[in-house]
Amino acid sequence: MRQTDRRTHHLGREAIHTYWDHALPPALTVAPGDTVVFDTLDASYGRAARQVQEQPGDLDPALVSLIAAGSYTTPPNAGNGHPLTGPVAVAGAAPGDTLVVEILDIEPGLWGWTASPAGIGLLSDELIEPAGHIWDCRNGRSGLFAPGIRVPLAPFCGVMGVALAAPGRHPTFPPRPTGGNMDIPQLTAGATLYLPIQVKGALFSVGDVHGAQGDGEVSGTGIEMEGTATLRFGLQKGRAIRQPQFRTAPQVAMVPSPYFAATGHDHDLREAAREALRGILDYLEQEHHLPRSRAYLLASTCVDLRISQIVDAPNWTVSAFLPLSIFTGSAA
Repeated sequence: MRQTDRRTHHLGREAIHTYWDHALPPALTVAPGDTVVFDTLDASYGRAARQVQEQPGDLDPALVSLIAAGSYTTPPNAGNGHPLTGPVAVAGAAPGDTLVVEILDIEPGLWGWTASPAGIGLLSDELIEPAGHIWDCRNGRSGLFAPGIRVPLAPFCGVMGVALAAPGRHPTFPPRPTGGNMDIPQLTAGATLYLPIQVKGALFSVGDVHGAQGDGEVSGTGIEMEGTATLRFGLQKGRAIRQPQFRTAPQVAMVPSPYFAATGHDHDLREAAREALRGILDYLEQEHHLPRSRAYLLASTCVDLRISQIVDAPNWTVSAFLPLSIFTGSAA
């Protein structure tokens, strides 16, 4: 760690950890109003980046298998979970306060990856053959999926959170009332995140940068990549919130309309979402001649699942929105 000036700090990858634990000593202590520049690793702990340098193309099936096994983020003896940079203690933060995280900038990496590991995604029981894709994002604006198909970049941090009051090591994968692996695509530069504090100092950590992701992250991954997050911290003393809250940037739409949408209707909300996604995959197969496993990868990075209605019992409606602009070149 090095301090670049009185109120701006830098935290590098020497501060990586892979679990939540309030016993972890802070890698950095800052005052409210300070800014921290975080270097983050991608969710493969750099393995995918090394493959790109050695053998660009589809993601190595062996790496996809590691993802499916849940061991892809784990270096030796580090514990199972995403590689997170931190923790950062905020002076004066105490249980019952709210941590304010202003997202000033997210600088994406040059390459990313998406996978559909078995047992993780929304249709993992149907698409049992693991698949993966390496994204070329070197133009800084979009990721290349296939000739004529580009997904615009809208980078955000998939994991932002503070330590839990409960003792011991906690895995990073499930999101919690203290934040964590929430995977909210609207937390881009210009947004502000509010987190309930459970321990002294808050102990904030961040990681899992995504170059882009649809609402739902249906295959279990977005465009996973390393990146740099610039965040400014504030403190709301005595304001207790139950769960994370956020304010979006002025414009949060990843791409403009038009969209192709498919709907799902079922008494079970998850099954309605699955049916809506099946409609999108059918469309990508029939109209754009993508193999279903590839269509699934693409959908995870740009298809938004929305609850259209949840009041007309016994069936709820989920709509899945596919931005058609990814096929027109307008995202290039």
